[in-house]
Amino acid sequence: MINVVLVDDHQLVRTGIRRILDDADDVHVIGEAQSGEEAIKLVGELRPNVVLMDVHMPGMGGLEATRKLLRVAPDARIIALTVHVDEPYPSRLLEAGAFGYLTKGCDEAEIVKAIREVALDRRYISADIAQQMALSGLEGGSRDPFEKLSQREIQVMLMVTEGHRLQEISDRLCLSPKTVSTYRYRLYEKLGVTNDVELTRLVIRHGLIDRVQ
Repeated sequence: MINVVLVDDHQLVRTGIRRILDDADDVHVIGEAQSGEEAIKLVGELRPNVVLMDVHMPGMGGLEATRKLLRVAPDARIIALTVHVDEPYPSRLLEAGAFGYLTKGCDEAEIVKAIREVALDRRYISADIAQQMALSGLEGGSRDPFEKLSQREIQVMLMVTEGHRLQEISDRLCLSPKTVSTYRYRLYEKLGVTNDVELTRLVIRHGLIDRVQ
């Protein structure tokens, strides 16, 4: 039996995935978490074989959660489940230790297949994502302005572009407001923008978010 923990901040999404997995005789959902912070505690207690985790959640995102989950449960196999197909997300998650990467547009059979594959220590990446990664590699990554960013910088960038205030980012990421400001201006410098509006336009243009919330 493959024991699975679901991590997503939307109850409806977790319920839908649980129903899909309930139909698989060899897969058992043993727990659910709605945040990265909650997932770390739950995975440490339950020790699942597989963690199916949303990449983009309030507070601790999937990138940081992946790293920290593997510290408390190094044998767990993490599958990132996300709407993000383009780089840098796939490479960042795989570098952080994820064993699989699926888009939320995949069908029911692919979710079950991915869980079975990573439970056998085999990596699983959706075909559309693998194609994007291959194309990015052929192009030398020159069109990806976010490749130079650290995982923490990407997390701060997304929260800024979604309209979160400085203090809210500080509270959710457990950073001082001064440190968050430092990250913000470092983002401006690395990405060649001068303010949050230009930063948001750049992020939207590259498909990391759909629109300003």
